[in-house]
Amino acid sequence: MCLRFILALLCCLAGTAHADPAGSTPHKAYLSLIIDDLGQNLPRDRRVLALPGPVTTAIMPDTPHATEFAGEAHRAGKIVILHMPMDPATGPFAWHPELPIEELENRLNAAFKRVPYTAGINNHMGSRMTAQPAAMAWLMGELQRRHKFFVDSRTSAQTVAAQQAQKIDLASVSRDVFLDDEPTETAIYTQLQTAIGLARKQGSAVMIGHPYPQTLAVLERELPKLKAQGIEWIDVRQMISVRGNRAMSAHGKDGIYR
Repeated sequence: MCLRFILALLCCLAGTAHADPAGSTPHKAYLSLIIDDLGQNLPRDRRVLALPGPVTTAIMPDTPHATEFAGEAHRAGKIVILHMPMDPATGPFAWHPELPIEELENRLNAAFKRVPYTAGINNHMGSRMTAQPAAMAWLMGELQRRHKFFVDSRTSAQTVAAQQAQKIDLASVSRDVFLDDEPTETAIYTQLQTAIGLARKQGSAVMIGHPYPQTLAVLERELPKLKAQGIEWIDVRQMISVRGNRAMSAHGKDGIYR
């Protein structure tokens, strides 16, 4: 009788130890970092490669050092993605709503040729283009065919890009926090703390920044402190796995992009 009581008590204690009540704070807090607009200035961009962790390098095809820097980032073990210009962006690679699919494909092929070693893409600007369901559906199917992932920079609340990716189960993730819309060290630090708080609240946060001197100064100073704060810095591929293609509450409802 005594033995049965002890066994029952041990089972109860084990169950309590593994309980995870609904609404509790997630046990893990993950951050991913993407730096956009790379390929314009090699000395500046190399500071990004020196950041102490798995930064994702988003390289613009219409920059003078796009191909060279993609090679450097790849050799440094960083994930390279194509930072694809989309309307209202301009230039020879930019996508615009009035272009036929054939021309969109030509520009995408040319951009991938300029930026080798790419694992995926994210949009540069694109507030008009990412709101086009047909073009975004075509893009996601093309990325699926090429075995590449998509990051929705969410430059507009009208984006349907991640929604179209989710429809075909393309590996994708969406940005949560822009670090440097206001490029001052004080504002960038505040945005970094916002991302950390969001990661603690919902389990993960995806940050996008730019290679501004102020941004790099804050990141060089603050990123080495993440581990001591209980934050795990992971690359964007790992973040896609962590989120399992599900939308966060700011992006949709019940994991479905709206």
